Amino acid sequence: MNKLHIFTPVKDSLETSLKTIESVMNSEIAVDYNYTVYNDFSTDETTEKLEQAAEKLGFTLVNLKDISMHPSPNYLMILQTAQRRANFEDAHLLIIESDIIVEKNTIQQMYESVSTLENPGLIAAITRDSNKKINSPYLFAKRYTSKVISTKRELSFCCTLLTQSFLTSYNFDILNSERTWHDHFISNKSIELGFKNYLAVSMPVTHLQHSIYPWMHLKKTQPFKYYWKKLTGKFSDK
Repeated sequence: MNKLHIFTPVKDSLETSLKTIESVMNSEIAVDYNYTVYNDFSTDETTEKLEQAAEKLGFTLVNLKDISMHPSPNYLMILQTAQRRANFEDAHLLIIESDIIVEKNTIQQMYESVSTLENPGLIAAITRDSNKKINSPYLFAKRYTSKVISTKRELSFCCTLLTQSFLTSYNFDILNSERTWHDHFISNKSIELGFKNYLAVSMPVTHLQHSIYPWMHLKKTQPFKYYWKKLTGKFSDK
């Protein structure tokens, strides 16, 4: 039986990050798992609060400033580190970003779905807002009624499980280091390698959308303004 390695990357946004962490630590998980929070050069205040939470709740906290001089964001380094650990432990990898609130049984259900689905590469939980309405990035799935659907649409890493089979088939060390985000590329790579990707409509999570990075919030709330800024070189979303 595979283990499960869960991780959450954190860059400030303390309130939502703590809610995410608490929801994970309060989950009902039967499988052997570990949970790591990667603190990506947050402020001293956030770091102190995370250290206090780690001592209280019992998760593993990795402060990237203690092991790297590379400036934030370090999502690629986190992905590569987590993959190596998951492969060493023969574990599936579950990414839960720091604006996601999981239900008590979400993690266990996602783990169990690996053995019931055909050749899964990635399995993503559908996201909803606090009013239980499906929100970004899965607005396209509003029409779906099936519990779990196979999809060739790009998946986000909001709350996504990467199976051990996929992790051993593609090495994250060769990902493009010039890009900051890799979820869409990895979801496409999974299909390219012959795996199937799934969106779990029956395993909803709450997406608070803290928008740590300004461009992310602008893209979701004011897309026309976002693309204008991007075209005029005001910022980049590599």
